[in-house]
Amino acid sequence: VKANDREYNEKFQYASNCIMTSKYNMLTFLPVNLFEQFQEVANTYFLFLLILQLIPQISSLSWFTTIVPLALVLSITAVKDATDDYFRHRSDNQVNNHQSQVLIRGSLQKERWMNVRVGDIIKLENNQSVVADLLLLSSSEPHGLCYIETAELDGSENTQLTFLLSEDTVSEAVVCEPPNNKLDRFCGTLYWRDKKYPLTNQNMLLRGCVLRNTEACYGLVIFAGPDTKLMQNSGRTKFKRTSIDRLMNTLVLWIFGFLVCMGVILAVGNAVWEKEVGSLFQSYLPWDPPVDNFLFSAFLSFWSYVIILNTVVPISLYVSVEVIRLGHSYFINWDRQMFCSQCNTAAEARTTTLNEELGQVEYVFSDKTGTLTQNIMSFNKCSINGQAYGKGTSREKNTLDFTPFNPLANPDFCFYDEKLLESVKVGDWHSHEYFRLLSLCHTVMSEEKSEGELVYKAQSPDEGALVKAARNFGFVFRSRTPGTITTTELGRTVTYSLLAILDFNNIRKRMSVIVRNPAGRIRLYCKGADTVLLERLHPCNQELMTITSDHLNEYAADGLRTLALAYRDVSEEEWEVWSESHRSADKAVDCREDRLAAAYDKIEQDMMLLGATAIEDKLQEGVSETIALLSLANIKVWVLTGDKQETAVNIGYSCKMLTDDMMEVFTISGRTVQSVRQELGNPSFIAVDAHALEADMEVEFVSTACACKAVICCRVTPLQKAQVVELIKKHKKAVTLAIGDGANDVSMIKSAHIGVGISGQEGIQAVLASDYSFAQFRFLQRLLLVHGRWSYLRMCRFLCYFFYKNFAFTMVHFWFGFFCGFSAQTVYDQFFITLYNIVYTSLPVLAMGIFDQDVPDHRSLECPKLYEPGQLNLLFNKKEFFICIAQGIYTSVVLFFMPYAVLSNATQSTGVPLADYQTFAATTATALVIVVSVQIALDTGFWTVINHVFVWGSLGLYFTIMLALHSQTLFRIFPKQFHFVGCAQSTLLQPVVWLTIALATAICIVPVLAFRFLKLDLKPQLSDTVRTHLCVSPYSREIRRSAAFFYAKY
Repeated sequence: VKANDREYNEKFQYASNCIMTSKYNMLTFLPVNLFEQFQEVANTYFLFLLILQLIPQISSLSWFTTIVPLALVLSITAVKDATDDYFRHRSDNQVNNHQSQVLIRGSLQKERWMNVRVGDIIKLENNQSVVADLLLLSSSEPHGLCYIETAELDGSENTQLTFLLSEDTVSEAVVCEPPNNKLDRFCGTLYWRDKKYPLTNQNMLLRGCVLRNTEACYGLVIFAGPDTKLMQNSGRTKFKRTSIDRLMNTLVLWIFGFLVCMGVILAVGNAVWEKEVGSLFQSYLPWDPPVDNFLFSAFLSFWSYVIILNTVVPISLYVSVEVIRLGHSYFINWDRQMFCSQCNTAAEARTTTLNEELGQVEYVFSDKTGTLTQNIMSFNKCSINGQAYGKGTSREKNTLDFTPFNPLANPDFCFYDEKLLESVKVGDWHSHEYFRLLSLCHTVMSEEKSEGELVYKAQSPDEGALVKAARNFGFVFRSRTPGTITTTELGRTVTYSLLAILDFNNIRKRMSVIVRNPAGRIRLYCKGADTVLLERLHPCNQELMTITSDHLNEYAADGLRTLALAYRDVSEEEWEVWSESHRSADKAVDCREDRLAAAYDKIEQDMMLLGATAIEDKLQEGVSETIALLSLANIKVWVLTGDKQETAVNIGYSCKMLTDDMMEVFTISGRTVQSVRQELGNPSFIAVDAHALEADMEVEFVSTACACKAVICCRVTPLQKAQVVELIKKHKKAVTLAIGDGANDVSMIKSAHIGVGISGQEGIQAVLASDYSFAQFRFLQRLLLVHGRWSYLRMCRFLCYFFYKNFAFTMVHFWFGFFCGFSAQTVYDQFFITLYNIVYTSLPVLAMGIFDQDVPDHRSLECPKLYEPGQLNLLFNKKEFFICIAQGIYTSVVLFFMPYAVLSNATQSTGVPLADYQTFAATTATALVIVVSVQIALDTGFWTVINHVFVWGSLGLYFTIMLALHSQTLFRIFPKQFHFVGCAQSTLLQPVVWLTIALATAICIVPVLAFRFLKLDLKPQLSDTVRTHLCVSPYSREIRRSAAFFYAKY
C-alpha cells in the first residue's frame, strides 16, 4: 500500500469501503428470494403438486386449492425477508454515506465513507468513528498517543491506547498480512527512507472504534470495507435447529411415504374397478384421451390421489409454527419480571427458532466471572513478603480512612486492616515495592479531570481494582506516554522510563513491564497466575514461596481471585542483549508471536517473589436460588472458569451448587491419560483442571462427570469451554445451554444448542453472539422454567392437534375412494378444501399454540419438577404422533360412514331422498368443522378472550362463508366455479342432517373424554395434580403444603 496514491493502489484491486450487508436489490429480489424459498423441501413439494394440478387428466381439484395457500406462504415470507433487507439497506446507506475528511491533492476534502479507498490518508476528530482499518500516522496528543473506545468491535466499553510508531515517520509504503479476523493481531512493515519499521496492532485504529479524548489524528487506510477486521468478524452464526424440527422432518417423510402407500392402494383399486366394472360402461362413457387401458388409468389415478391426499401435510403448518414462535419471542421480550431496572435492560429473544428448545434443556454451562458473580472487583486481601493482610468484611464499620495519609486517595475504596497502612507509613521496602509494582505493571489509562480528581479506565475490572488499591496506599498512577509512566509515590512525583511491555494473553497468563527508574536502575515487574509465575522464581524464594502458596490457597478457599507478584533486577548489559533479541523477534515476518513469546520467557526467569493479591468478586443476586431451582428441575449446572480450583470450588459452595452432604469430592488434575484414569471414580462432585481436559479421555470424562451432581472445570481456555460443550452434545445427545458475559465465552455460546448472553461489565460481544440475552443470571430460571416450558408445551399441543385435524380431514377422501369407483372424486367442495386450513381451523390452533398454559407462571417456579416432561420428550414424540394419527383416522371413519349410513336411506319432509353427493359433502364438512372445534376446546387448557373469539368465531365464519359460496348470486356470476348452488340452505334445514352431525360429534368426542377422565383419575401427571390443587385450595398456605406433598411424592 502506498500512501495517498490511488492510481498505484488500484492495481491490486483492493476492496472498496462500501459496506453491503443486504441480500437483495430491486432487480434480484424476486428471483433470488423465490430461489431461496424453494430450497425448502416443503415449498418444492407443494410446487410439484401445483404442476400436477395443471394437468387436466390427473387433477380433480382446481389449481387454486394449492396455489392460494402456496402464494400466501411465499408472500408472507417474502414480505418478511423484504422488510428485513430494507432495514439492512437503510443501515448500509446510513453508514456508507457518513462523511469523512480525506487528504486529496494536498488538501482535506469531505468524502463519503463508501468512496474511501485503500491508501487514503484520513483525518479523524474527537468522538468520530473510525472509517476503516487505519495505520496511525500522527496525533494531536503528546507523544503520539491516541485514545479509542472499542465497544462496537470487541464488546469492551473501556478505552484503550494506540501508539504512533514514531513522531518523525510518514508512510512511504506498507507491506502487511492479508485481511483476517484476528482483532488482537496485526503484522506488517512500514518502509520509510530506506528503513523498515515493524507494525503491530498497537499501531492500528480499527473500524468500529471511536476516537476519545483526542482532538484529532491522521491515519492511512490499510483495510477497507469487507476486508476490515470488524467485517471479517461478522460471519454468519451457525444455524441452530430444535429437536422438534428434526423430528418433524422425519415425521413428514413418514407421512409422505404413507401418502404414497394410500395412492398405490387406490390406484390398484382403480385398475381392478376399471377392468372389471368400468369396461361395461365404455359404450356410453368411454375413457378420456389419452387413456386407452386400465393400467394407464390407474397410473393417472395414483397422481390424482397424491394431489387430493396431500393435505395430510399442509403448507400452513410451517407458517403457523413460525407465527407461534414469533409470539413466544415477544412474550420473552415483554416479560417485566425479566427486566433489570438497575441497568435498564430487558430480556431479548434474539432468535425465534429455539423457543421450545428452552423447555428441554438438560445441561447448563456457565461462566463464573460476570455471570455468577458481579464482575465488580474490590481489593480484599494480600500477602507481602510472607505476611498476610486483610481482615473484616464490608458489613463491618472499621474501614480505613486514607484521606489524612493520602489526599489523592479514592474515598470509595474500602480496606479493613490497618497493619498494611502502617507498614507503608513506616517505609517497609517490600510493601513499597509491592504497591509500586501495582502502579506500574498494567495497561490502565488515567484521566485527570481536575487537580487530584483521577479517573481510571481499565481493560479489565481486575486491573482497575489493583491500580486503585496502589493509589490509596500512596502509589498513585498519574499518566503514561509510549515511553514513560508517571506516578506519585508517597507525595513525590516519579517518572519511569517504560522500556518494554510484555503483554498478557491466555497462554502466558502473566504480564510484565520493564522500567528504568530515575536513578537509572532497570527492573522487571511481573504479575500473573501463580501456576505460571511461581515456577519462574529464583531458587532462593523456596521458603517464601511455600508461605505465599498457603496464603493463595486460603484466599482461593474464600472465593477470592488471586495473582502472584514478582520482580527482577536487569543489568544494562543483559538489557541490551535482550532488547536486541526482542527487536529482532518484533520485526520478524514469520512466526512473530512464537519468537516474541520465547523472548518474553527468556527474561521472565529467576524472579524474586513479592507477594500475592486477592480480589473479591461477589455473587449476583439470586444466583444460589436459581441454581437450586434448576437442580430440582433435573437440570445439571456445570461451571467453566479460568480461575484456580480452590476459588471455583468455594464459589460453588457459595452459590449452593455444592453442598456439605456431598461427601465424595474429587479433583481431577492429571496431565497424562494414565494419571487422569487413575483419578476418575464415581464422586458426587468433580473439579476438573484444564490439563485433564487435554488428555485423550473423552468417554471416561463424560461418563464420570455426568454421574456427578455438580461439575466445575477450572483453568479452562475459551476453546476448552467449547470443547466441553461439544463433548456433551456428542456423547449424551442432550439439549445444552451455555451462558456467559464476556468475549471469552463466545465460542461456548455458539457451540451450545442455546446460547445466552449476559449484558454485564465485559461488554456486549457475548450478547451479540447469543440467542437470548438478559442482565442477570437469576432470570435464567424464568426463561427455562416458565417461558421454555410453556413454549414446549404449546408447540407440542399445537403439533398433536394439527396432525389430528388434518388426518381427520384427509382420510375421508381415502374411504370415499372405495365408493366412487376410485375415480379420484373429492368428498368436499373445492372451496372448502382450499379454506379448511387457512381460514376455518387456522386461528383456533394458533391461539392455543400462542396462549395456552397448564399452570400459572408462579406454579411453574414453585414446582420445578413440571419441567421434566420436556427433558424426557414426553409431550411430542413418535408415540404421541401415532396416537394423534390413530385418533384422526378414527374420526375420519366416523365422519364418513356415519353420514353415509344415515343419509343413504333418509328423505326430506317432501319425500325427496337425501342420498345425493352435494348433501353428503355439506353434511360431512359441517360435522368435520364442528368436531375439530369441539376437540380444540377440549385441548385448550387456558382460555383467553382471543381463544373464545377464534374458536367460536371460526365456527361462525364457516357457516357464513358456506352460505355465501352456495348462494345463487355467486352462481349467476360464476356458474362454472360454484356448483353447490343452494346446497347449504337445503341441507342445513333438514333435522336428520343435524341429528347425524350431533351423533357423529358424540361418537368422536365421548371416547376422548372418557379416556382423559380415566387417565386423570388413574394416572395423573404432576401438572394435573397441581392444577387440581389450585382449584380446591383457595389459601396460599394450603397451596404451599400441597407443593411440599408434590415434591415428596414425585
